Amino acid sequence: MNKKLPGVFANKVKSNGNNEKVFYGQNDINDFEGDENVDVRKKIKDIFKSSDYVYKADVILKINGKFLTKRIVGMNKKHLITMDNELLPIEEISDIKRK
Repeated sequence: MNKKLPGVFANKVKSNGNNEKVFYGQNDINDFEGDENVDVRKKIKDIFKSSDYVYKADVILKINGKFLTKRIVGMNKKHLITMDNELLPIEEISDIKRK
């Protein structure tokens, strides 16, 4: 039973030079020096609509110049709702990032 199996045909992959230089322009997750004109409500909705959001999301909030790390579970028209049943006014949030 010493039969040799046939060789596998594999075509050579030739590089055409694409993706040799890549630029990634997103700031670090802890860097809040980004665009101040981006709507905070849109960022919050994007967090809740993301595919990895199930029922809670760890976020870093910038509220009144202070940075807070919270776990948010929902929102209504005026507030974010945290895991600890805190209501954070959306109007006071100047920026939000996913942790």
